[in-house]
Amino acid sequence: MIRTSAPGKLYVAGEYAVVDPGQPAVLVAVDRRLTVRLDGPAEPGVGRVHSDVYPTGPLTWGREGGSGEVVVAHDVRDHVAATLRTVDRLRAERGPAPACFDVRISSDLEDQHGRKLGLGSSGAVVVALVAALDQFYGLGLTPTERFQLALLATVQVSPRASGGDLAASTFGGWLRYTAPDRAALVRELAERPVSEVLGSAAWEPFGVRPLPRPRGLDLLVGWTGSPASTDLLVAGVRGERRAAARREDFLAASRACVDDLVTGLAGDPEAATDAVRRARRLLQQLGHDSGTLIETERLRALCDVAEEHGAAAKPSGAGGGDCGVALVPAGRPPAGILAGWEAHGIRHLDLPVSPPSEGSPGP
Repeated sequence: MIRTSAPGKLYVAGEYAVVDPGQPAVLVAVDRRLTVRLDGPAEPGVGRVHSDVYPTGPLTWGREGGSGEVVVAHDVRDHVAATLRTVDRLRAERGPAPACFDVRISSDLEDQHGRKLGLGSSGAVVVALVAALDQFYGLGLTPTERFQLALLATVQVSPRASGGDLAASTFGGWLRYTAPDRAALVRELAERPVSEVLGSAAWEPFGVRPLPRPRGLDLLVGWTGSPASTDLLVAGVRGERRAAARREDFLAASRACVDDLVTGLAGDPEAATDAVRRARRLLQQLGHDSGTLIETERLRALCDVAEEHGAAAKPSGAGGGDCGVALVPAGRPPAGILAGWEAHGIRHLDLPVSPPSEGSPGP
């Protein structure tokens, strides 16, 4: 039996811009986790994936006669199936014999009623499953290679995904992330072996840089109780067909917020909170220009209450529901913020930061 897990994530700044290759974002991994248990090999050559996301029964998979390629029942196109197929391509290239196995997925990234909290469960399941398959087949992947495989699997299901959630779930801690050109990677994946794609120049300008824990600031997280669809929200904003100049202005302003936040996290709390406030205004303007509801009524209340108590806050991720984050000057009691949130039906999530994983890139 193999057991692996991956933490959830929250965006602190840079969402919507980060979908453009090379545009930076700041994320934090949170210590609520999704766990994968792999039992195998299974007999007689049929594997099953047990998860609450398959309410009618486990996802069944097997192997094509002769080629040994993974075949998923009903040709399901989801993150688990894409991960099984993608890692298996690398397995075939590197030589380990094919096998079938059972997978059981459990998660702390939902509430007690099974509602998603917006902590990146889709990304976490891919990262945890890649790690389990790496151990099962003895592939000896580095953390960066596990991230790369996770992204190659994800973009086959969600082409707009930036991979920021995968980076947080893979590397942990606070980090600055820039995405590669995923369209180029998809093209390469269709034409070249996976092992060659992992070393391809198409990964430029991907980058991950660990950040120190904020000095002089505490992180508070509130959940609005409403789920949001990242893919639909990003598609709505991208479909706006903004003028090139306006898009460049947005990207430049987002980069400036992220750069100032990175600097502020290292020891300038005022600069960090100012960057978060500017990032909030940038998302408000983006929502107004695109006709997309990024800052919902509860997210607006979450941010306003935090600001009334001297903190800085904004929606986390695509908005439209899910979570908001607040940076609170250290030593300032959070009781006023938490009481205000509760009055607006916003639930405080006690989310410790997940520490950087072993083998994460250096600063």
